Amino acid sequence: MSKTQHPESTRQATETLPTQDKASEVPATTGKSQDSRLELGAAQEPGRSAIPRVPAAQRQGGSQIVYGNYGSIITTKNPTWQYGGFPQPDGTFWQYREPNAVVVVEGDRLRVSAVPLTRSHDQVQILDNAKNMYFSTQMFEPPEQGTITLEWWMSARGIETAPRDLYDGFVSVNLLDFANGLALDIFMSNDVIATVYARLPFPGVPIPEESKTDRPKYFCYFHELELPTKPGMRHDCKIAYTKSTDELIFWIDGVEVSHYTEVPAKMGSFLIALGLMTEKAIHQGKSASLHGQGLIGEWGPFTITKSL
Repeated sequence: MSKTQHPESTRQATETLPTQDKASEVPATTGKSQDSRLELGAAQEPGRSAIPRVPAAQRQGGSQIVYGNYGSIITTKNPTWQYGGFPQPDGTFWQYREPNAVVVVEGDRLRVSAVPLTRSHDQVQILDNAKNMYFSTQMFEPPEQGTITLEWWMSARGIETAPRDLYDGFVSVNLLDFANGLALDIFMSNDVIATVYARLPFPGVPIPEESKTDRPKYFCYFHELELPTKPGMRHDCKIAYTKSTDELIFWIDGVEVSHYTEVPAKMGSFLIALGLMTEKAIHQGKSASLHGQGLIGEWGPFTITKSL
């Protein structure tokens, strides 16, 4: 699948999404109270721009949870994350797991290091792309009327990755709706950040219905952003999706960077994926994604808000 760069000017984000200080529609998995979840969003490191928070008194008619519990990756008790993967044509299962990855959990922060990357697949591009990836064990459902918003921070550090080549190695957050083939992603490397809006033929997943014939059935829109970054630099991220208006907006560090309307399919239940990835086309039946490079990714917890 080809990658196309589409530069566009960034726009200042405006936040008008109301929420509510009630118990969430989906059970919280972090064991934190609603008050502690609000405090989590207020603490910022020096030099980092804060994602604006709507005061509790102004939140009406929605729900909010924090999803993290990264320690369960290690303990496997009440797991909120598991290794991702897909079935292969021969009936076996391809697991996105770097065997020598080092996983560190510090409070509500996850760090995964895979140096060097070792996993590759010679036949199926999607299986070659993700080297190590966790899927949330919980699915999240956008409201029929209103907006679902996900906010988190993340950072990326590439080891011997090619300069200015995002696809040689990046850290990802992917929102994946397998039933409809939709993927909403943010990718980060040492020196490039991109938002990604895609509809993909996921392996082993039934082909989705085609409702709009004036555009490709399958596509992947990589929007490489003109934003400054450097190895290990944290960025605040936000994705908002409104099903009723087919609208999708991305923010980085409080700035609106990508805005799409007429999303070609209604997004249903989706999971969150955390990845160490490459995106190099398989060439003549052989993976071209590895040359000794490595990746270190960090993620904070996700604040997930449904507003009506």
